[in-house]
Parts: sequence; structure tokens; C-alpha cells
Amino acid sequence: MTDDTPPPDSKLTRSKQRWASEHKFITGEEAGTLRERLPPGQHLVHDWPVLDLGRQPDVAVERWALVISGLVERPVTLDWSAFMALPQRRTRSDMHCVTTWSRYDNAWTGVATRDLLDLVQPRDEAAFVLLHGYDGYTTNVPLADFADESAMVVHSWEGKPLTRAHGGPARVLIPHLYLWKSAKWIHGIDFLDADKAGFWEINGYHMRGDPWSEERYS
Repeated sequence: MTDDTPPPDSKLTRSKQRWASEHKFITGEEAGTLRERLPPGQHLVHDWPVLDLGRQPDVAVERWALVISGLVERPVTLDWSAFMALPQRRTRSDMHCVTTWSRYDNAWTGVATRDLLDLVQPRDEAAFVLLHGYDGYTTNVPLADFADESAMVVHSWEGKPLTRAHGGPARVLIPHLYLWKSAKWIHGIDFLDADKAGFWEINGYHMRGDPWSEERYS
């Protein structure tokens, strides 16, 4: 899948590029010294802060599509009806943003990534995925993380449709990684044989993003 138009430059982009160069928020603490549930350097919030690149695409479900391509046996393009006809899963998980906030016990509804993998059958050489958002955003994820039992493409949060500000109508959710890996406004999933940096990874962020190891920056 080819990249969409790159996201515009923004104050947030410039700030986060500076944070990466300064290694801001790195504590050096070991996760085992903290409460197991809260990764090092994080603090709890009860709202859900909105962070984006200055572009919130308005994608109606009637024209939404999820293109799954690359190193798969059965590439597919799912419209909203086909996506919603897949097995629906309800789960609860925490989320952790690289900007240091965490939020506990979020209720999600969506499609498990493992069901998408069953649908398209990745080839043996596939080892990474590159996620594409309708806003032009990209982020890379190892296939093993994308296939984690907690990973999903979600369309509802707390029993209601996912709002546009938070990536609706559908976004990726990989809760064991920092939230920048959970691409909003998901449009494409491209299976690759080698790692390829996405938007924030090009701009100094870690290629994987494990909160418990403080993998904030490259």
C-alpha cells in the first residue's frame, strides 16, 4: 500500500521531535520498582487526552475501507459491513501514551487482529506491519506485537462508537505498546518482511515502543 499525503507540520510535531532529541520523560527506573500496572514515568488520568497531528479526517462509515495488503496470501479490502460481520470482541485494557499519561480499564469493542490474520494468512516471510491512517499517519509494529491476543481494530469505547477525535470510525489498539503505535483512523495494514519506520519513528521515536522498558525514543 502506498503512503497517503504526509501529515502537516504542527506545534505538537515540533515539540515531540524536541522531546526525542532531549530524551524527555525518561526516568531510568525499573518497572519492577513500581506498581506492576503503571509503567515507569507514567501518571494516571481519568479523562482521555486528544493528541493528533493537526488533521482529524471525517470518514463516514459508508466510505470507510480497510485495505490489508503486502505479504499475505489473501489480500482484502473490507468495507464497513464486511468489517462488522467479522467476529466482534469486547475487552478491557489500559492505555499508555508516550507523553506520560496512562488510563486504566478502558472498555473496547472491535475485531481481534488475530481474526484479521486468519482472514488474510500472512506469508512465512512477513515479520512486520506498517499501519496507515486516513490522516496520512504511519507507524510500524512487529508482527508478533500486532498478533498479540490483546490487539484489536476497535470501533467502540465504553459502549459508544469511537469519536472522530479519538480515531473513529475505527482505530488500531495495541495496549501493551505506547499509544502512538495504535494508529487512529485506520485505513491500511501492510505486511512487510523488514522493519520500516513510520512517522514518529522517523522523527526520533523508538521502533517498538514498550512502556515498561521506557522505549520512548530511538
